[in-house]
Amino acid sequence: MAMELYTPFKPLSNPHSPHHTADLSFSSSFSSPFPIQIHLKIPRITIFNSPNFKVLAVVADSKELPQNSPQRLLKELAERKKVVSPKKKLPPKRFILKPPLDDKRLAERFLNSPQLSLKSFPLLSSCLPSSRLNNADKTWMDEYLLEAKQALGYPLEPSDSFGDDNPARHFDTLLYLAFQYPQCERSKARHVRSGHSRLGFLGQYVLELAMCEFFLQRYPRESPGPMRERVYSLIGKRFLPKWIRAASLQNLIFPYDNMDKLKRKEREPPVKSVFWALFGAIYLCFGMPEVYRVLFEVFGMDPEAEDCQPKLRRTLEDVDYVSVEFEGRKLSWQDVAAYKPPEDALFAHPRLFRACVPPGMHRFRGNIWDYDSRPQVMQTLGYPLTMPDRIPEITEARNIELGLGLQLAFLHPSKHKFEHPRFCFERLEYVGQKIQDLVMAEKLLMKHLDAPGGWIQEKHRRLLMNKFCGRYLREKHLHRFIIYSEQVQDAYEHNRRLRNPATTSVQQAIHGLSYAVYGKPDVRRLMFEVFDFEQIQPKPVGNL
Repeated sequence: MAMELYTPFKPLSNPHSPHHTADLSFSSSFSSPFPIQIHLKIPRITIFNSPNFKVLAVVADSKELPQNSPQRLLKELAERKKVVSPKKKLPPKRFILKPPLDDKRLAERFLNSPQLSLKSFPLLSSCLPSSRLNNADKTWMDEYLLEAKQALGYPLEPSDSFGDDNPARHFDTLLYLAFQYPQCERSKARHVRSGHSRLGFLGQYVLELAMCEFFLQRYPRESPGPMRERVYSLIGKRFLPKWIRAASLQNLIFPYDNMDKLKRKEREPPVKSVFWALFGAIYLCFGMPEVYRVLFEVFGMDPEAEDCQPKLRRTLEDVDYVSVEFEGRKLSWQDVAAYKPPEDALFAHPRLFRACVPPGMHRFRGNIWDYDSRPQVMQTLGYPLTMPDRIPEITEARNIELGLGLQLAFLHPSKHKFEHPRFCFERLEYVGQKIQDLVMAEKLLMKHLDAPGGWIQEKHRRLLMNKFCGRYLREKHLHRFIIYSEQVQDAYEHNRRLRNPATTSVQQAIHGLSYAVYGKPDVRRLMFEVFDFEQIQPKPVGNL
């Protein structure tokens, strides 16, 4: 095969013309009858220096490409691959599930856990660390624990010196856990991190209940709105560093930093976490009176301080009487902490009952609600409970007061509040909200021994959502007995958005009354036996 290649160059007509093109021609001849000749026109690229010359860039869209264009086919193929086979993202290593422990090792782990070591104190036992403290934990305790106990006013001897039947025996362990907030070095250990979060979860509700009971008894005429402001100004997150500094505990939380020079977001979360966990430990080992002592004596909280006063607001005139023990004086924290009801007291918490149920409620005795509705409500709630009273008159008096308290728990503010500010369920609702939070927290801690505090907190929130509390009351058909004013009754009759919050308030007021009359065990009975607070709620069905 012979091939010839030649290129005749044509002379340039005007080489400096802007539209000039070089015309090249290639020709080849094979030893075949088909000669091939190729003509190429190469455009000359000219650089324009004129300032009026503009360059426009146009991006060709894939839609504008021809149907059989290779670029279009490649783009479509790439998009199809993305849809058909996406790249699988592997989970982080810490979320990869480990194989479960075999039965023998699992049994050993639980039997050796301190959480199962105390049969007489199940709540305290559930807040102990899930495994025994190691040498690193004991090193911290040897170095810092004496300083913490001295600042809080506790004896410096090891708590192991107490007897086995004394919950204070485990105070050293719980106090150590209380200071191990999530960002500190020791919190990397699982038993420390989980133990601290569980203590903090319990401590926040202990503080809320303690403050609620204190202010209800200190200000027997005040509505819950100003009380909540007082509580926030004492134990709100932004005020806690002040109390930590007052007790000289800041060096235990920030050993390498000056607390005052830290930013708020770096200072407040650790302080709040330690503060809550600290009161969880104190409550478990010493009870509620010690919580009051540490709050007001060690941290120096002053309810009469100027920055702890509620905002000025227009208040309704209260012409009704208060109980004799509140008349003419404000109770101090020592009065609340040291109070013990007499042996023949009608109630588990007599003073709290008197602070929430005004004496003037006796004017409602024998009205229509007392005859028609009260027996049905008491039958649904399982009241009155059988009590071992020595004198029958005590039982009768308690049942009368219980009936008046129930009527108050069902008394909506729209009925009498503007003439008699305390003749409504608001104060009972306030204490009921706090006691049901604490009771549910204790139940979840004892039920989920291995769960961290954050998980229990989320479960607690989902179980006690306001819409569920009202639903439990409505399922028992108790919402029909709520006493509204005529105007509100007409507005609420066909509007559940207005009516349902009232049922939530009545639900919580019933718990508050139950706590004041019969104590915490009856709140547990109502929550878990009567209303079944742990029932699984159905998921909302979306629009199909």
